[in-house]
Amino acid sequence: MALKMHGPQTAPALGERLSITGEAVRQQLVRLSDEGLVDARSEARGVGRPSQVWELTPAGNDQFPDTHAELTVQLLRTIRATLGEPALDTIIAAREQEIRSHYKAQLEPLPDWRERVDCLARIRAAEGYMADWQEAPDGSLLLVENHCPICAAATACQGFCRSELDIFRSVLGTGVQVERVEHILSGARRCAYRITQADAAAPTT
Repeated sequence: MALKMHGPQTAPALGERLSITGEAVRQQLVRLSDEGLVDARSEARGVGRPSQVWELTPAGNDQFPDTHAELTVQLLRTIRATLGEPALDTIIAAREQEIRSHYKAQLEPLPDWRERVDCLARIRAAEGYMADWQEAPDGSLLLVENHCPICAAATACQGFCRSELDIFRSVLGTGVQVERVEHILSGARRCAYRITQADAAAPTT
């Protein structure tokens, strides 16, 4: 709460604010860091050694009340009720085009499909999807997203999920096939996509 209300601070400053020792604060910060809720960075403050300044991570910020997901769902329902399903489809299509252009600008210069998958995973991770990828023994790649920051919106309108699958297929190139094999909205722990080269995926005769 102190970091949320007053911004990044050193352990001694937090200790003074909370009327406990800086060492006691540091122990709690280390525990919170292990949980991914806070992070430390070095900051030069005059002469001497840099100070270690602690701040909330995105996961730490998520511990505080946030009604944006509820608001998003309400807006989607209002659009559907007042303007109809076609208006909602128009919004999803516009979002899809914007995201596709953004992804393509970063993926198209990469000639190798594995490089494109790696780049896509890094983009999605930066967007909060906790994404990563791995290679299977058969040579296919598995793109995994351990979190869905738009889950509330996707639950209210599954067009968002369909749109994202179409985006992946588009930006990874015509020689690549993408299949969703795990889906959070279907009860899975995560979303996962099996990615193969088209010639490798085709059955042999």
